[in-house]
Amino acid sequence: MKANLIEKWVKVVIAIVMIFVTVVVVFGILVYFYFTHDLPSIETLRNYKPATVTKFFSEDGEVIGEYFVEKREVVSLDRVPYHLVQAFVAGEDARFFQHKGLDYMAILRALLRNIFSGEIIQGGSTITQQVVKSLLLSPEKSFARKIREAILAFKIEKYLSKEEILFLYLNQIYLGHGAYGVASAAESYFGKSIEELNLAESALLAGLPQAPTKYSPFNHPEQARKRQNYILHRMVEEEFISNGDLGEALQKPLKIKARQNPFMEKAPYFVEYVRRYIEEKYGKKALYENGLQVYTTIDLNYQRLAQEAIEIGLKDIEKRQKYLSKDASSTPEGALVCFDLETGYINAMVGGRDFKKSQFNRATQARRQTGSAFKPIVYASALDKGYTPASVIVDSPNIYEWGDHRWKPKNFGEKFSGPITLRNALTHSVNIVTVKIAQDIGLDYIKTYAQKLGISSPLQDNLSMALGSSGISLFDLTKTYAVFANQGKIFKPIFIKKILDRDGNLLEENQPLFYPKESPDGDQILTPQTAYLMTHLLEGVVQNGTGWKAKALRRPVAAKTGTTDQFLDAWFIGYTPEFITGVWVGFDDETSLGENETGSRAASPIWVTFMSKVLKDKPLQDFPIPEGIEFIKIDPRTGLIGLGRETILECFREGTGPTQEALSQRKTSADFFKYDFNLSEKAQ
Repeated sequence: MKANLIEKWVKVVIAIVMIFVTVVVVFGILVYFYFTHDLPSIETLRNYKPATVTKFFSEDGEVIGEYFVEKREVVSLDRVPYHLVQAFVAGEDARFFQHKGLDYMAILRALLRNIFSGEIIQGGSTITQQVVKSLLLSPEKSFARKIREAILAFKIEKYLSKEEILFLYLNQIYLGHGAYGVASAAESYFGKSIEELNLAESALLAGLPQAPTKYSPFNHPEQARKRQNYILHRMVEEEFISNGDLGEALQKPLKIKARQNPFMEKAPYFVEYVRRYIEEKYGKKALYENGLQVYTTIDLNYQRLAQEAIEIGLKDIEKRQKYLSKDASSTPEGALVCFDLETGYINAMVGGRDFKKSQFNRATQARRQTGSAFKPIVYASALDKGYTPASVIVDSPNIYEWGDHRWKPKNFGEKFSGPITLRNALTHSVNIVTVKIAQDIGLDYIKTYAQKLGISSPLQDNLSMALGSSGISLFDLTKTYAVFANQGKIFKPIFIKKILDRDGNLLEENQPLFYPKESPDGDQILTPQTAYLMTHLLEGVVQNGTGWKAKALRRPVAAKTGTTDQFLDAWFIGYTPEFITGVWVGFDDETSLGENETGSRAASPIWVTFMSKVLKDKPLQDFPIPEGIEFIKIDPRTGLIGLGRETILECFREGTGPTQEALSQRKTSADFFKYDFNLSEKAQ
């Protein structure tokens, strides 16, 4: 009876145990599926591609700009100093190489340390758990998330090697002040590459994950030192370093890099110009997250010289004019662009005096009246309509009417020269002659011609257009002159050499102008002869006209000044066989620069200051003369073949120069200077 009772109770106990175990197993399975049914896939960790920094490089490889959401540079583990790895392991997860994702002893030890210290100085999460938290789960703090974190940590330990987990951790961890990953932190705090870090610096970085703000060496240097001391002692405890290493590291002075944006001083307007292009073509995500490598054409030495020249020139104007009546906050502004004529590269771009005060790029975004700087476009149009440098036009007053408007253009100084050659009219920037030429060849023709040369801005639809009444950017006008310098070939300035994606794949490449093209004839928008005639005419502007200050270079220079009414804008566009540079000066609010602040007085000194330094060590070069050009001695007053002493050697397209027969015919007319005879003969 007793035996049966015992047997009965044994069966009951066994049944209860079996039910309990079943319930526990079922509950465990349900709990497991509850917490794991929607876990993120850990396979994504194999293809780790976080948001990284897009970098812009200058022509010589210096970083001139960075764009990012998270400032991060992904580096392979073999680039990371081993003492840096040890410092992070000692501070964050001493048993990292032994545990399988969770370290129960570390959790208990951290709890005790924090209780006795009265503050949180050590965490219980393993490096693997931190990877899970950063890459796979949301940052919410809850019991459910901790369970999911633990499950994923175990899975990751089976899926990835310890080295792969360290790679993810060291590149992903946030270390304060916008720096993600150890490579970015090394640059941000010490201005060093990751390979250059010493033990003391590594220990300081390893102390940051716990509380990047609290232990910031910028804001709390004492706390940062205290945390560094703790990391170094932990490294001794774990036998990663010796006591001797500890003492040496503690004595090592820490040279924390001052927080600043160095790119604001290098080429800010140019960098912003490139940024806009990248964002427009590739999108914001690519710019700020995809770690593009953008290799630009900017020469930082030329850029520095350009910025210095602008500042010197503007201060000279301020000293002359004093601007006592102007608002103290308003200062004259300047812009400069420089292109290499051989390569097409933009070597320098200044869009204003101070990018921090104004990001408006006056080189590319401002459209200002050009004054006489537009005239070379009119004269080039005329050359292709049959005019020659020796064509004679009468400089005399005239009144023009269209609709209800009556307009009487004036020359500078309100003087008139009578009959004058096309060369002398351009050399001395004669307004009346320019307007007469424009009226003769037609506004529509000039507008089409200007667009062909590269002017993208809308142009005025009246004769004042010939005198530069239309708003044009410095960038556009300079590249238009570059067509003359480029022997009539279209000039498309290059500002990016190539763009690589984060994996080094080529996204875009722009070959220099001298690189052989598939269809070179398609680039020829002017004949080489017309282009050279314009260069020769513009050389005369320097030698005998308003561009005279450029003679200081003592080398061939072709250039033109520009001044608008009331001295609102001053321009100087000039080129040598090597470079073309454009300069603009004016006030943003379009008030006067001051009496007689012409292109010659206000803008050309900036050009000369810059170009003289750029060309200082360059050998002397002459402008190349194309086939189909001939030189004839002429009388500079009449444009006819010269027989006396005061002759000049003028250039012509072959077959278009004056003849002895023409000289004989004109000697028979005593009053031929009264007529614009070249206007009727030019089309013959």
